[in-house]
Amino acid sequence: MMNWMQILALIELSITCGVVIVWFIHLTISKSLPIAMRWILVLILANVFFWPMGLSLELPLVGYVRGVTGDLSIVLTLLLWSAVMLPSRPVPVGFRVALICIALMFYPLALGLGMFDPYVWGYGSLGFLIGVVLFALVCGLLGWTKGVWIFAIAIIAWAGHWHESANLWDYVLDPLLVFWALITCIRILFIRRRNKAQSGYLFRPG
Repeated sequence: MMNWMQILALIELSITCGVVIVWFIHLTISKSLPIAMRWILVLILANVFFWPMGLSLELPLVGYVRGVTGDLSIVLTLLLWSAVMLPSRPVPVGFRVALICIALMFYPLALGLGMFDPYVWGYGSLGFLIGVVLFALVCGLLGWTKGVWIFAIAIIAWAGHWHESANLWDYVLDPLLVFWALITCIRILFIRRRNKAQSGYLFRPG
């Protein structure tokens, strides 16, 4: 029998699965989907993932997804939800680069490379909490106010034990978030180089 925390986690991930599928649909069609249509599709897909729907499976579809991905960070979840279900500006490149830099330092140390483990900071360390707050404030000062709200909600979720984890790191960072930041940064660099090359070709003498 699942407790309320597990049920909420499955609902959250079901919505996220729906959001990801709608995002792929949005990328593959030439015409932009209206916001209302995205909400309807997400709700339908979330129900498909959450309820067994008569399938010959021991768990609903989202249970198998969670077995692979675990609980996504609140930051990644809110970034996905807001990008697909609300009109919003693109995530700043500086934020993506900062995530990659933090991950390059965090994950090797957390996996045992070095004399200390920064993961323990997430268990109620005041210094780490202040660091996350300052990072959010920097996002706001640089004009990305959505980032402030995302980190604020992540901290509130951690304080309220929204997920099974009691570590703040798990609410603000996860491998899929870093993977997204890395892939999108590479894509941005590729597009800029391609545009620069095309511009040079168009304005070449003769």
